[in-house]
Amino acid sequence: MSVKNLIVLSALTLLTYSAYGQGLDKILSNGEVHGSFQLDMQYYQEDTVIGAADVPEDVLMNGFANINYTNGNFSAGFRYESYLNTMLGFPPGYKGNGIGYRYASFTNNDLNVTVGNFYEQFGNGLIFRSYEARGLGYDNAMDGIRVNYKLAEGLNVKGIIGKQRLYFDFGEGIVRGIDGELLLNDFIGGSLLESKTRITVGGSFVSKYQVDENSQYNLPENVGASAGRLTIQQGKLRFSGEYARKINDPSADNGFIYKEGEAYFVETAYSTKGFGISLSAKSVDNMSYRSDRNASLTDLQMNYLPALTKQHTYNLLATLYPYATQPNGEIAFQGELIYKFKKKSFLGGKYGTGILLNYSTVYNIDSTAIPTAVDTNLLGYESNLFSLGDEKYYEEFNVEISKKFSKKLKGTFTYSNIMFNQAVIQGKTAFDHPDIYADVGIIDITYKISKKHALRMEVQGLFTEQDQQDWGTVLLEYTYSPHWFIAVLDQYNYGNNDSEDRIHYYFASAGYVKGTNRIALGYGKQRAGIFCVGGVCRNVPAASGLTLSITSSF
Repeated sequence: MSVKNLIVLSALTLLTYSAYGQGLDKILSNGEVHGSFQLDMQYYQEDTVIGAADVPEDVLMNGFANINYTNGNFSAGFRYESYLNTMLGFPPGYKGNGIGYRYASFTNNDLNVTVGNFYEQFGNGLIFRSYEARGLGYDNAMDGIRVNYKLAEGLNVKGIIGKQRLYFDFGEGIVRGIDGELLLNDFIGGSLLESKTRITVGGSFVSKYQVDENSQYNLPENVGASAGRLTIQQGKLRFSGEYARKINDPSADNGFIYKEGEAYFVETAYSTKGFGISLSAKSVDNMSYRSDRNASLTDLQMNYLPALTKQHTYNLLATLYPYATQPNGEIAFQGELIYKFKKKSFLGGKYGTGILLNYSTVYNIDSTAIPTAVDTNLLGYESNLFSLGDEKYYEEFNVEISKKFSKKLKGTFTYSNIMFNQAVIQGKTAFDHPDIYADVGIIDITYKISKKHALRMEVQGLFTEQDQQDWGTVLLEYTYSPHWFIAVLDQYNYGNNDSEDRIHYYFASAGYVKGTNRIALGYGKQRAGIFCVGGVCRNVPAASGLTLSITSSF
């Protein structure tokens, strides 16, 4: 929608309210406007040592502003986006200015209707999830109509139809879906309302339509997927599970085979004061699901297949060997335990001690290729969704200890042991790129100098005999509350077998915070690599230069 059309729509909305006798003054006085703004800008310098290429524009910028209006049961808003031109590492399809998101929504009794753009998720997202991950440059917002209706107490149904966002355009395919959720206790009522056992069941069906214009294959124009889920909660104990199945969906991702797709996700968790434990498992087989069968990378993904691995924030763990979900086939397990030793106990000390243990592992699915000569149905291979294969993709054991030593001193200490199959995860050749085995240690110390002054230090080390060998990172951050902060960082590949690649990646930053406004300025070098969030990744190229970041909300 153009800015002109948006203004016209807003004017019509105001006129409609006026027609009902409210008047402009009442509309403005009763309604609320909220929003947010973000700008990221970088001045790039060529740096042949780290492989940072020359940028013709010198300066690249990503910016956006969200404006939302609410008045009773009505809401509307838009997001203006500007990429002049898009920063390195983000999809180049984002270029120029435009309205990337606009919507209007109202609720009438138990009915809610949204027109325009919206984000939505069915269950765990195994067959449908529309969401935004701005740090990855990812946005598959729907453009169409969404209807939510409360059919009865405890029974809710929602339906969606539309197309997916593709930068400043839309994907070719049409997405249709319906999801229902039944809160059994509320629906049946009576004595079940007082029961400590809460049961929720749900089901989804999603279909995409795309014209078949392929001269080589006879492709299905309608591809459907269905899923069922169950959640049971008994006090502090919770179990949830979901199973999904997708009909044959030949695409560029699976080599245009006609095998059906399957996936499941199960999790059980128990938590109480000072203690928590969770166990989860996931299996995925041929579950890439896009509204355009020819799309690649992260474009036009309809579903979400979360990575069952610990999500890290520390520099070396988060950026060197992050795991990316393999939609064509993987089986994963994860367990996590959190425990806090009580204050004044032997291990707890004066202030208590927290410990977190996490283990995750990912394998291929046990499968057998079907010989081409007998594969008349073009199924590609046979597999068992519940059977572990013999190739390990990823494994990590992680322990994190948090300890407060005094009123002024506290620390977090982390150790991680990682196995990383770079041939599979990063698509490299196995002959030249063997599996990586790494040990990572992190010390994170914060010292509160006084009421307004604090100093934080991170020391990180990654040790491996493969890939680029050993790395070290040192970070010093000084905070003068409530407004100022300054930080310096050095990431150093000191153990590289090639002395010319033993590079220091320096970066210094300073910022000012006041209320919801934050301004940060930085200068330094960025290492080339992969940046992932929740199993969705993007390549980050090497870069050097000055960065500016501004955020605000109202």
